[in-house]
Amino acid sequence: MNKIGKWFWEDKNTTESTNDDAFLLSKEAKQDFFIISAKEQTKGRGRRGRQWISLAGNLFFSQGFKANIKELGQLVCLSSLSLYEVIKEMLPSRYQVNLKWPNDVLIDNNKVSGMLLEKGENNYLIIGIGVNICEAPQSAELLYPVTSLKAKGINIDRLTFLRSYINKFDNNYEIWQKSGFSPIKTSWLNAVKGINDEICVHTASEKIQGIFTGIGDNGELLLQTEKEKQKIYAGDVFYIEKEK
Repeated sequence: MNKIGKWFWEDKNTTESTNDDAFLLSKEAKQDFFIISAKEQTKGRGRRGRQWISLAGNLFFSQGFKANIKELGQLVCLSSLSLYEVIKEMLPSRYQVNLKWPNDVLIDNNKVSGMLLEKGENNYLIIGIGVNICEAPQSAELLYPVTSLKAKGINIDRLTFLRSYINKFDNNYEIWQKSGFSPIKTSWLNAVKGINDEICVHTASEKIQGIFTGIGDNGELLLQTEKEKQKIYAGDVFYIEKEK
């Protein structure tokens, strides 16, 4: 394995799923922090069992590191904030860059990245990340419009982006270790789209409409409905456009 900072790193030519590879490695890993990336991924997957279309030249990788299960939600916020900050710094100010709960990054309301959290063995957390570096996939199954960095005029190769992300993640991880979740949460809320606006959340069992009031200390979405304030731990957010 090579290294990126403190992370042991393997870049494969082809694999079915970097998350699956990371899970296998977690069974016997001797490193506290590792990354598996791939030039080609044939069976990538996204949240809630969806397919992740892995186009050549885009970035797909998985981080593996040890974490307390109680901290998983905070670490997902930390990871998505790090992605957001890298992309925000790359793009001219004319583009609007936002987070979308729970962990997507949007450019002008089009999705450019996604994330999949899974538990590994031996207390490892696995975070799989896909970023549309040079091309945005097209599929009838996509829930949201998509874009790529290249479509916004950013020419960067996948491994340069990976190194930038890991550097940002490590900086935020250090802040989190020293100061707790509060500064990460504040930065995340400043970046998210739809705060204090009406949204609709599609969970596995229902659609819930209400005002997006923030996130809790485990990264859960706080939704004020007509009847009560709800905590939502998994779902897809859809924005309700205001009438002009």
